[in-house]
Amino acid sequence: MSVLDYQPIHAGAHYDPEPAGGKMSRLDLYATPDRSGTPTASVEAASRLRPGVYRFSLPDVPMGRYWATVTFTRSQGTPPVRDTALVLDLPTGQGLVVSPEAVADELGLPLPLDAAQRSTLTTAIRNAQADVVGYLGRPLIPRTLTLLAVQPRWSDDLDSADTWPLPEQDDLVDVEAYRPRGDGTYDVDVLVGLNAAAEPAVRRYVAAHAAESERNRPNNPVGEGRRVSSVSAEGQSISYEAAPVVGQAGAPPTLDSLSSLRRLLFRPVTRPARAPWPYSASPRYRRR
Repeated sequence: MSVLDYQPIHAGAHYDPEPAGGKMSRLDLYATPDRSGTPTASVEAASRLRPGVYRFSLPDVPMGRYWATVTFTRSQGTPPVRDTALVLDLPTGQGLVVSPEAVADELGLPLPLDAAQRSTLTTAIRNAQADVVGYLGRPLIPRTLTLLAVQPRWSDDLDSADTWPLPEQDDLVDVEAYRPRGDGTYDVDVLVGLNAAAEPAVRRYVAAHAAESERNRPNNPVGEGRRVSSVSAEGQSISYEAAPVVGQAGAPPTLDSLSSLRRLLFRPVTRPARAPWPYSASPRYRRR
C-alpha cells in the first residue's frame, strides 16, 4: 500500500490545522490534470504523524500518474480549503528515488507508460541509483527503528532525534512519528540513514542521468534517442547536438553536486605513545 505524507500549505506557508480545531477532510485522485469529473479514488481520513505532517493511506489503483486534491479546514468553523498542487506517481515505496513517469518527463515521452517502457525506465533508475550509492558510500533508503515506551530527555522538542534515548548511531536520524502511551512515555518511529527520496538534489541527479542513459542507448525503445541537429538532403549524414557542458543552462547535474551527502567516517583518535622517563609521569618510572 502506498502512503502520502502531506504538509498542508495555506497562504504560501506550511500550516497545521489540528491545533486550531481544523482537520483533514479528504484526498481525491483524478486521472486528468483538470481534476474534473468523478475521482478515480478518494481517501476520507488522515492520521497526524507530527505537527504539520499528516499521512494518507492511499488505495490500490493502477500504476501511473494522478492529479490530487486535498481538502482541509484551517480551524473550527472556517470554510474548507482545497490544495490542487499535488501530482502523485503511484505506487510509492518501491525503493526508487524517482518514478518512471519523472524520467519520461525528462525524455519528453507521453504518458501513460506501457509495461515495457515502465520496465526499461525502472532499470535505468536503479542503475543511476547504483552510481549514487557508489559515490556516497551509503544506501539511499533509510531503515525504520521503533522505540517503545521511552521518555523524552533534555528537551520538549519531540521532533528532534536528540530528545529520545536512541542507541548509538553513526548516521542521519530523523523522527518520523511519535505516539503517547498515556503514562508519560511514547512509542517513537525514527528513520536511520539517508532518505534520498526526500533530497531534491538526489532526485534531480537520478532522473536526469536515467534519462540521458536511455537517450544515448542504441535502439532505445522508450525515447527519440540522441538529439539530432541536422540531416543531409540525401539522408547520408546526421549531425547530433552536443549535450550542454557543466555550468551551462540545461546541463545535467554531476555527482559532485551530491558531495554534501557523502557519509563521514568517524574513528577514535588514538592516544600517542607515552614518552620515556623522565619526561613521562608513568608510575613505572617515577623517581622514589
